[in-house]
Amino acid sequence: MTLRLVEFVVGGNEASDLLPVRSAALLRAHDARRGFWTVLDEGPVERCLALLLERADGVWMSHLVAADAGAENGRTEDGEALAHHDGWVYVFGSHFGSKSGPLRPRRAFVARFREDDAATGPVPLQVVRNRFRVHRAVNDALAGAALTPLPPGERVRARFIVETLARGTARAKSWVSRLTPDDLPLNVEAAAFTPTGTVLLGLRFPVTTDGEPILVELAGVPAMFEGRPAWPRALRAYALTGVTPPGALTGFRAIAPTDDGGYAAVIGSIDALGKGSVLLDDHPKGGDVTSRHVRFRLPADPAAQGHLLPGEVVADLAPFHHVEGLAELSGQCFYVTDEDHRVALWVA
Repeated sequence: MTLRLVEFVVGGNEASDLLPVRSAALLRAHDARRGFWTVLDEGPVERCLALLLERADGVWMSHLVAADAGAENGRTEDGEALAHHDGWVYVFGSHFGSKSGPLRPRRAFVARFREDDAATGPVPLQVVRNRFRVHRAVNDALAGAALTPLPPGERVRARFIVETLARGTARAKSWVSRLTPDDLPLNVEAAAFTPTGTVLLGLRFPVTTDGEPILVELAGVPAMFEGRPAWPRALRAYALTGVTPPGALTGFRAIAPTDDGGYAAVIGSIDALGKGSVLLDDHPKGGDVTSRHVRFRLPADPAAQGHLLPGEVVADLAPFHHVEGLAELSGQCFYVTDEDHRVALWVA
């Protein structure tokens, strides 16, 4: 596969995910024929929304979008995944922590904004910090699933779960009741809405004992934003089979719906090499793994098919280890990679 690089500098930050712009008004406002949303992964979400736009003359440009989260300004960090639903763009936090732990409540959030609003001025951004409710729902679903998640190593458990519980208890945080010592730390890296309004969360960690990526389907995400919020519930968990290299551990890095009703995804390493990752200290087979572009479909009858989702490899994206987003648009594939102090868009 031959890839063409389009390079941007957007606030000196790295990009996560890639979501095609659907708003005609937004494209007109920038004299663009197409474009993508991305979210920068350092800083509060209202400072990290960006557009990558191809103008009518074929020149690409970037635009950092002004947004206002009201009372939630400055109270989030590490936005990782983007998804469209009913005219809204949703942003999902990683629900994880730093490379060495502990879990950080600021990363346990979902935000949304009306895409058309970005055409006219500062974007009103709705933010719901769930205080580990999604963590609890997903962990309960994994505990009851037919698949078997890879147990965290002792250092991972100590740094991400035990230390989080200790800090929360010392500070009398109410969210402590939503964690247990046997929990798995979650790293949410990908999200896509289904036609029924549920959300597929792609986890970078945990993976299965066979090293395969895990999807968890959540219901009720839009209801989080109602006046008296309801909280999401996990419906089922899936393992994506047939796409992980032998002996490796792979997690999700991105998910995008396809025009034929299926899903495209990027899978890759469970954490970045050379950055002091406790996950890789305990699970070194999850580090030196290059990215892969894959596809899969949800079963028409999940109860009959079970938890295994057969996938197919579309492209091996070696030598890249750090593809963070993809889009299949007008017969082309677009990828965004996590680079130091720049945003790199690759066009196939």
